[in-house]
Parts: sequence; structure tokens; C-alpha cells
Amino acid sequence: MKLRTLTSLLVLGAITAVANNIAEEIAWVVGDEPIYKSEIEEQYQQAQYERRAIDGDPYCVIPEKIAIEKLFLHQAKIDTVEVQDAMVFQEAESRINYFITNLGSKEKVEEYFKKPIPEMREAFIEMIRNQYTIQDVQRGLTKNIKATPSDVQKFYNTLSEDKKPYVPNQVEVQIITLNPVILQQEIDEVKSRLRDYANRVNTGESEFSTLAILYSEDGSSMYGGELGFKGKGEFVPEFASVAFNLNDPKKVSKIVETEYGYHIIQLIEKRGDRVNCRHILLRPKVAEKDLTESVTRLDSLRKDILAKKFTFEEATRYVSQDKDTKNNKGIMVNTKNGQSSIKFEMSDLPQEVSKVVDKLAVGELSEPFIMIDPKRNREIVAIVKLTDRIAGHKANLADDYQILKSMYEEAKKETIIEEWVKKKQKDTYIRIEDGWKNCEFKYDGWIKK
Repeated sequence: MKLRTLTSLLVLGAITAVANNIAEEIAWVVGDEPIYKSEIEEQYQQAQYERRAIDGDPYCVIPEKIAIEKLFLHQAKIDTVEVQDAMVFQEAESRINYFITNLGSKEKVEEYFKKPIPEMREAFIEMIRNQYTIQDVQRGLTKNIKATPSDVQKFYNTLSEDKKPYVPNQVEVQIITLNPVILQQEIDEVKSRLRDYANRVNTGESEFSTLAILYSEDGSSMYGGELGFKGKGEFVPEFASVAFNLNDPKKVSKIVETEYGYHIIQLIEKRGDRVNCRHILLRPKVAEKDLTESVTRLDSLRKDILAKKFTFEEATRYVSQDKDTKNNKGIMVNTKNGQSSIKFEMSDLPQEVSKVVDKLAVGELSEPFIMIDPKRNREIVAIVKLTDRIAGHKANLADDYQILKSMYEEAKKETIIEEWVKKKQKDTYIRIEDGWKNCEFKYDGWIKK
């Protein structure tokens, strides 16, 4: 199993580690850190619960993974790696909420895991902090990797035919969108609700976080609207301008309009050039008649394009309201894993676009259809043109350079991390107790010769 999957070995493995002053069996010692049998058993039980396959003997694979994690955590202390508390707390709360949603109530969660929620939360916080810390150390080790075309070509030439990845069917798509007009009455209603929420917080009648959980239409609602520490560049300008000028955590901002809707904001804490705040987002709804009018307008535009009065590209520049593609001839761009491409697997397209494109021939223009803008989560109207369809194939340099570049970089990262682990093994005190040594480990250096 690859090292980069280390940090996903969760979910409840840390929840019952060492408690109640009961002496536990020690399986390994790494540096001055013991690995208890109970930790190994818990992670094994969790893997079974999740039906997650373990590549080898679990009583060999799991303690080795824990040992590698401890090497990274020790390095993090040396490097003074710090993880943002807000990010950790949000993730812990999200996992608690996940279990509550799936099991039905807090009481059922506590009954199922035989732990009170506060104790589970603390265990999650420690585990998640460790995961993020390990990720930061790994990023630091591999941050200078840069792939040149020559590197990628040499890497590709070393791949046997069965190692070359299979690339599924892909498409290239152009799009024109219209944002239906929203009635002023609907906007006024949204602002009125936000003013009411602000007043309730400012007078002490309600907690901002409670109102966010109940009413906000942003994904942060499950965290009470909290966004975590962020810099100005991580917000849209209108939001940042207000958030970074707040000074009183007890007061709520004025209403802020952004491309996502209307917000009110509450300061939590400022730290240097970063700020942590909560917000409530409400989005005005589009009236049915306005959607219909936009469909009619795009239908007329489509007929003009088919009649060759102007091209799709010309129409995009003057009509489309999708700012990401308007000045790019309507070409949709797929940003995935830090890489950008104009090629999409069908699953990477917005669901409504994928359904339409699946029925188009290359060069064909769709009928107008209603879709949800994935960024702003509001209804818009679109037409699309399928410009190319690439059949599934084994990856090659001409068509799939970015895929192969990513493969090369991942392989390079893996090599760097593996070499780092081998060096740390030599420099670290390691003891494996009898009964835990008879293993085929990924790394030979655990047992000193």
C-alpha cells in the first residue's frame, strides 16, 4: 500500500487508545513512542467495519503504518509544524455529524461506539491533527519536484504496456450560459431575513452559529458558518473587504453581496494577515417565468447559430454570462488534482451537462437546458456544443501528457518519501516485541541487524 494513503487510515482507530490506567501490551516502540496492541486492534476492526482491504497480514501492515506515522510526527516536532485549530475542529465536527446523520441521533452514536460524544470528539481532534501534520511534512519533503517534458518522456518509456493507465472516454465541450433575472422582491426578502438574523445576534437573542446551522445555504453551515483562518486572496473581494475590516466579535457585519448570494459575517479571530469568521449565506431564488424567458432567448440564439448568422464562439463572447469561459470561446476547462485540461471524463462534468453531452454527436449543438451553477448553486440556463469525443485508450504522450506528468510526479514523491523513511529508520531507536517480528514488512530496516 502506498505511503500517501497513510493519513487516511482512520476513522475510529484512535478512539480507544490508552485509557483508565489499565496496563496494555506494547507491540512496538519507535523512538520513545510505544505502539499498543489496542491501537492495532482498533485500526483492524475499523478496516473490517469499512470493508477496507489490507494488503497483507494486518498485524504486520497496521503496526508498520503506525510506526511510519510516528516517524513523520517526530519530524514535525523538529520542524515545528503547526496545524490550524479551526481546520481540525471543523473536520472533527464533520465526522461526528456524519455518524449522527447515519445512526440517527447522538445517543445512538454513543451507544454504538460505547463512548460519549465529547470523548469521541477529542480522539478525532488528535487523530486529524496528526493526519494534517503528516501531510505537511510530506509536502515539505516533495515540494521541489518539477517535471520537465524530458522527465515525463523518460518515465513513459520505462512503463510496460500493462503499467500504462487506461484513459476512459473523454469529451471536449463549449458552453454558453444565461443567468435569469432575479426579481427585486425576492432579493428584498432575502435581505430582510438577513437583517433579522443580524439583529437577533446583536441583541443577544440568538447565537450566530445556531442561525448558520439552521438557515445558511453554504456548506459551512454544518460548522456553524465558520470558515477557518484564511487570507484575503482566499475570499472574493467583496467578502474579504468586509471580513478583514471587522473588529468586534460580538457584532454582525452589514449585508454583503457577492456572486454567490447575500451574506452576513461575524468575526471570530484575527491572526496576522489571516482571519477566521462565520457567515450566513442566502441565495435569492429564480422565478419560473424568468427561467422560461432565458430558455426562449437561448433557443432563439441556437437557431441563429445553426443558420450561420454568427458562430458559437462569437455568441459566447457577446451573450454568455459564464465568466470562466466567456473570453475563452466557451471552452470548458477541467481543473482536477491541481492540473487543468480541456478534456473531461463524463463524471467530471456537471451532472446536467453530462446528460446532454452524452446524446450529442461531435459538432452538434444542444437544445437549451436548465442546470445548477456548480460554483454559485443557483439555476441557470445553458446550451453546449460537443467539440470532440476521445475513445477510451491506453495513455500516450501525444494525448495524455498531463496524466503521465502527474504519474511521474507521484512516483517521484513516493521515491523521496521511501528514501526518507529508510534514513529515519537508521537514526531512530526501534524495538519490536516478540510475537510481532515474524512479518514481511514493506521496509526492511525495522529490525536492526
